[in-house]
Amino acid sequence: MGMVKSFDGTQIFYRDWGTGPVVTFSHGWPLNSDAWDPQILFLVHQGFRCVAVDRRGHGRSEQAFAHNDMDGYADDLSAVMEALDLREATMIGHSTGGGEVARYIGRHGTARVRKAVLVAAVPPIMLKSDANPEGLPIEVFDDIRAGVAGDCSQFYKDLAIAFYGANREGAKVSQGILDQFWLWSMQAGRHNAYESVKAFSETDFTEDLKKIDVPTLVLHGEDDQIVPVKDSARKSAQLVKGAVEIYYPGAPHGLTATHQDRVNKDLLDFIRS
Repeated sequence: MGMVKSFDGTQIFYRDWGTGPVVTFSHGWPLNSDAWDPQILFLVHQGFRCVAVDRRGHGRSEQAFAHNDMDGYADDLSAVMEALDLREATMIGHSTGGGEVARYIGRHGTARVRKAVLVAAVPPIMLKSDANPEGLPIEVFDDIRAGVAGDCSQFYKDLAIAFYGANREGAKVSQGILDQFWLWSMQAGRHNAYESVKAFSETDFTEDLKKIDVPTLVLHGEDDQIVPVKDSARKSAQLVKGAVEIYYPGAPHGLTATHQDRVNKDLLDFIRS
């Protein structure tokens, strides 16, 4: 574990476990890199070097006031990649982290990248507009901001239910999974979490996706209540040349926890392919 000073002096936390081919992990909002633990533990035991980063303002990274946007996130990730001299990396991003991976490639290219994986990721763009009529209306994101600015503790408890699909008939989501979502969320700076809503909902990643020139896996749950699959993964796969698509029927947004064994296998198969 360690810290890397980013472009504006912000201290970015990372974990660097294992040896072998490099796999990087970018997490979802408003969590931290611990959300990737099931995948990191699995891949380390399969002979990979796993590097996971806490986004600025989240987890153990410094709660910077500025640059809480996708450009800032991508440049923070680049700072870690360069400080550790990571090469031939498979970059994996979940939700907001998928946008971070796309923007990293859009801004910094693929000189250090071997493959990319977008898991339940926010690209191309979540916000509804004339150009994106299938997106979510601005009121959805205004409500999220109100939740963060208000009783954020209860808001995160409520959000976890839809995040993991615990509100679906027959769902088997443990209390522990719901509790860990709350714990991780409460570690994010409130200002950082608030500003990140605009970053993940209003950023247009279309041109970033078009620049991805490495093998890419798009993986998504078909019952994602947070990032609806029809306006994200299915559109992203059309923008990334040669993208491989995997969809899990009935799976929620937090499928890395609810379907961890299947996700682990699919990631391993793709990385080794």
